[in-house]
Amino acid sequence: MSGTTESRALISFGPFEVDLASQELRKHGVRLRLPRQSFQILKMLLERPGQLVSREDMRAALWPSDTFVDFEHSLNAAINKLREALGDDAENPSYIETLPKRGYRLIAEKAPQTDSPDSVHPPEPSPPAPAPSEFSPPRRSAVKVAAALLVALTLVIITLAATGLGRKLWSRFNPPPQIHSIAVLPLANLSGDPQQEYFADGMTDELITELSRLGGLRVISRTSVMQYKGEKKKSLSQIGRELNVDAVMEGSVLPSGNRVRISPKMIYAPTDQTLMAETYEGDLSDVLKLQREVARAVAQKVRLELSPEEQARLHDAPGVNPEAYKAYLLAASINEVTPFGIDRARNLFEKAIQLDPTFAPAYSGLAMNHVYSGTFRWETPKATYSSAKQAVDEALKLDRNDCYAYKALYYLSWRYDWNWQTAERQLRQCLDVCPNPGWIHFELAYFLGWGGRKDEALAELSKFRELEPLMGEPLQGESLLYYHLRSYKELTDVGPRYVASDPNNWGAHYLLGVGYQGKGQVSDAILEYQKAVELSHGDQDTIAALAYAYARTGNTAEAQKILNTFLEQSKTNYVSPYMIAAVYAGLANKDKAFEYLEKAYQERSPDLPYFLRADLRMDTLRSDPRFEDLLRRMNFPK
Repeated sequence: MSGTTESRALISFGPFEVDLASQELRKHGVRLRLPRQSFQILKMLLERPGQLVSREDMRAALWPSDTFVDFEHSLNAAINKLREALGDDAENPSYIETLPKRGYRLIAEKAPQTDSPDSVHPPEPSPPAPAPSEFSPPRRSAVKVAAALLVALTLVIITLAATGLGRKLWSRFNPPPQIHSIAVLPLANLSGDPQQEYFADGMTDELITELSRLGGLRVISRTSVMQYKGEKKKSLSQIGRELNVDAVMEGSVLPSGNRVRISPKMIYAPTDQTLMAETYEGDLSDVLKLQREVARAVAQKVRLELSPEEQARLHDAPGVNPEAYKAYLLAASINEVTPFGIDRARNLFEKAIQLDPTFAPAYSGLAMNHVYSGTFRWETPKATYSSAKQAVDEALKLDRNDCYAYKALYYLSWRYDWNWQTAERQLRQCLDVCPNPGWIHFELAYFLGWGGRKDEALAELSKFRELEPLMGEPLQGESLLYYHLRSYKELTDVGPRYVASDPNNWGAHYLLGVGYQGKGQVSDAILEYQKAVELSHGDQDTIAALAYAYARTGNTAEAQKILNTFLEQSKTNYVSPYMIAAVYAGLANKDKAFEYLEKAYQERSPDLPYFLRADLRMDTLRSDPRFEDLLRRMNFPK
């Protein structure tokens, strides 16, 4: 009898009813057309609610090994027919969830099985209850019933806790937590090869960038999360509290030849509740697609309302040459603030472009490489400007939403074209494309401070702190802001904390030195400048600052020695004419100072727009009509 009853079982979920005997799917009593294979898949899912039913299990049940069919195509078609009958959406499922590369699971609540009316049998009469034994306590039967009920209830609780149905029922009364912020911790390198660390770190960066494009989610930037690389003592919930985020993602990446596997896990930090634990695997040529699949899964789990543009991007990813992608990640891992680093990274960006001329990030990376080379005075402005402009144009032809391309454009407009309005517009375009990266808010604060817009700059620094809660850049941002505002008291208030937070950062010592000099503490300034020269390995700006300070304290011999070195070096290597002008200004040689300022103007030196208005090294020249004429010709913002 039990077989007959089971064959007539009815299973309900949502508005649907499944008759296993007649193999019918009904909605509100109306029969829906469903192919046999689609029905069998539905039956398998109903038998394991909330659990993974693998693609291999479906293949074994529906397409035995001796069946000659295109399994992938047939399974996808059957799943699509089933979803069509249920009116389900693969991207925002209500009934059947896809676990990429693995299988499917039923996420709708399944009602208990019941017999259909025509299979119900009248109950057989119960035998008479035996008389109570005179040797048994009079309430023993009641105790047995209570114990049995307690055991049954315990089994039900355990079963529910272990099944997807239990989790689904629990979630009905305990809705998923609201996620507004997330931190992606450095992915673990599972290759066993330390030489592949750059790949794992690069994949972490790319995943952060991809998530940062989602406007409704606050994503902690790279520099803060990289502090947790290799962290084993702290729990994810503790890290979540330290970063002030709702969710934390950890995971691993395994590159193997031209294959890659990404295994992210996301938890709700306050309770350590797992929100997502998936594995994505594919060819390295599809790595951008895998990254966007992860971002799409995160968006679904945190219930983000995506714009049509965001949805389109997450569903569309170009392929990439695997070797080009590896070269790009290796280039991005290199410190580009040294001449050696600049050259090595440039060679790798160019290799990536040669291997895959359609890979936009390699062009924007190359563009920023040229910008850095010009900013740090390792090449002439003309050489760096034209090369950077060509690379950024190619990047935007391939991807109009490349935020790093807009960053390069912003620098070119500000430091080379001297077009302030365009520079700000391009930086804000960058923010439109990628709303979350902390570096964009930092750059905007940096630019607004340069323009004297203190309140706006501080507001951007506040946003930056939210995205970079553990790093010292806010102190750098404040120092730069006070530098451009010539607020030397505030600069010396912030400067010592900046130096303490990052004692090997030559920029921290340099800015503190400017603060001291602005307050008349020139001896203290010289000590900071000397440290900056040492740590920067001879950056021209730090050397010119030291020479100026020597000259202003009467040590003209040391200042002249530095000037002579600059002039000799300029015969074979690029030396910024602005920095030569600064030393001449310190030595009170105004005519020579203006001669070199004019050279800086003619070559469109990136130093000229950046320093001219706020640089205290120019103070001895400001009353000269030639200085006002230079400001007028450059059309500085008022």
